[in-house]
Amino acid sequence: MSAEENKAIIRRWIEEAWNKGNVDVADELYAADFKAKDSDNPAKVIRGPKGIKQYVIENRAAFPDIRFTIDHLVAEGDIVVGAFTIRGTHKGALFGIPPTGKPAVFSAVDIWRFEGGKIVEKHLTLIDRLGVLQQLGIIPPMG
Repeated sequence: MSAEENKAIIRRWIEEAWNKGNVDVADELYAADFKAKDSDNPAKVIRGPKGIKQYVIENRAAFPDIRFTIDHLVAEGDIVVGAFTIRGTHKGALFGIPPTGKPAVFSAVDIWRFEGGKIVEKHLTLIDRLGVLQQLGIIPPMG
């Protein structure tokens, strides 16, 4: 598949799964042997469409109104890099943190690798976790 086709898959993933909660689209877009390290727990590996669906479900439970805006998508060969702005209200527990009811806006960067028109690997997720924790009142602002 072309780099543009791979970017279209990522656009669909973001809109369907993250923004609308239709996690079943993972069965179409992710390879059976997909794997990703969970950036929140580097010892944990997310595997297959089932694993990525569970990851999205857990995060959407914590931020039920979550909304991803795609700031940039860059593709070369079988790699797509996406930069996003994410907004949501913390209404459910996440990582042992009880809901605060506070809104948060933060940035994230993901890198995906494709084979045969499917996502086979997510290399990296960078999220401004400090900023999120400060916005939620878990950690006081610096300065």
